[in-house]
Amino acid sequence: QVQLVESGGGLVQAGGSLRLSCAASRPTFNSYAMGWFRQTPGKERDIVAAIGWSGGTTYYADSVKGRFTITRDNAKNTVYLQMNSLRPEDAAVYYCAAAPGVGIEVRQYRYNYWGQGTQVTVSS
Repeated sequence: QVQLVESGGGLVQAGGSLRLSCAASRPTFNSYAMGWFRQTPGKERDIVAAIGWSGGTTYYADSVKGRFTITRDNAKNTVYLQMNSLRPEDAAVYYCAAAPGVGIEVRQYRYNYWGQGTQVTVSS
């Protein structure tokens, strides 16, 4: 069982930045691929970014490429999502998730463990 706790959400003006953090409880954190997802009311949850176990492989949704950066610190059992140049359409509840296996994973159904979510609000 892996427990994930997100933090760092909040209210920011358009063009601003936020950094989300996700702390994992399990010491074998480095055996999981990690991802960030987001969801707005009435819409499906979509992948935002993903990262493999070593941090050397990353994936970004087209809508966030060049603005968001996913990183991980295996020594701290933590994954981060740096969000720059935020837009009103980035507002959502952001979730981090863990998928078993060390390779990068973009298939949502492969993610077994989910955090509780953190709200990001972007004012125009």
